[in-house]
Amino acid sequence: MFAVPGTAAFTAGSLIARLPFAMFGVSAVVMIAGSRGSYALAGAVTATGLTVTALVAPWTARLVDRHGQARVARPATALALLGSLALVLCVRYDAPDWTLFASCAATATSPNTGAMARARWAYLHRDDPASLHTANSFEQAADELCFMTGPALAALLCSALFPEAGTVAGAVLMAGGMLLFTGQRSTEPPVAVRPPGTRAPLRAAGMPALLAVFLATGVVFGALEVTTLAYVDGPEAGLLIGLQAGGSCAAGLVYGLRPVAAPGDPRRLAVCLAAMTALMALPLLAAASGGSTAVLALALLAAGAATAPTMITGMASVQRIVPPGSVNEGMTLAVTAILTGIAAGSAVSGWLAERAAPGTGYTVPVAAALLGLVAAVLRARRPTP
Repeated sequence: MFAVPGTAAFTAGSLIARLPFAMFGVSAVVMIAGSRGSYALAGAVTATGLTVTALVAPWTARLVDRHGQARVARPATALALLGSLALVLCVRYDAPDWTLFASCAATATSPNTGAMARARWAYLHRDDPASLHTANSFEQAADELCFMTGPALAALLCSALFPEAGTVAGAVLMAGGMLLFTGQRSTEPPVAVRPPGTRAPLRAAGMPALLAVFLATGVVFGALEVTTLAYVDGPEAGLLIGLQAGGSCAAGLVYGLRPVAAPGDPRRLAVCLAAMTALMALPLLAAASGGSTAVLALALLAAGAATAPTMITGMASVQRIVPPGSVNEGMTLAVTAILTGIAAGSAVSGWLAERAAPGTGYTVPVAAALLGLVAAVLRARRPTP
């Protein structure tokens, strides 16, 4: 993978820049819930930020496709960092609740580093499907590595230093990582001129069903995170969230080593969703049975095993169906659907954490995975080219 000059450097920058995405959610929940005493408010604020990001991200990605990654990502990152720092100041100085929503919404210009990295691999391995499958699997494992270490790091910083430490550290990492990533110009995909009459990625055949799958997967992520934070209610919650990502990371690496004839096969995606639905029941059973934290940790570790294969197959499907010159926009639409789902899952689980029995929120990932499975099965019945 790293034989091409510049790939190791852009991968390092990508990892550093995307780690804060796994930190900001936990940091904001811990920071706001600790300051205002409400998980519902914390969940609503983070959901607002994710929702606005979901609306803005496709436009940012379209600008990246049209004008280049470095030219757009750097100023967009600067604007997002200002929003993060504003959120810290508003919490620190006890500003009105509405300022928290406004500050979090201001972070919406954050470029999708994972999508830009995948766009680089798609460009470098455009004539080698096997290598592209390995690269996509590696990128998903990298995502999970960030989500494995990010929440734990955020929880540790917020509890060991001060409540705002996780957000501040995330802002510093994002700035440094983005500068390193965008500095590797030799691997940056060239700006492609879209031919007149070319369909937008959103209108590509099979894309709506794929977005429904990604939306449901996002609900799984958001619900697992907030429910675990509320159920465990301590610094070890970040470690448990990291275990779920750890199971997915390991599964992604194993999946990437297997040769796949058709990476975007709709039937394979349906199988992955079926496995996810079954495995997401494990945390619910652990919580309902009153099991120890260790039992819940094992359940979350096992639950993550189907996540990476699902995401890898889904992203491969997006790369397969979007028009040329729109890869970044297409994958950002997928991530936008995930963010929208995370926002919904976070809000619903935050509401359940305050109004229902502990662990009830683990029903949300099961239901969401089942809905994703339905969308995948319907798409598999009418395969796209």
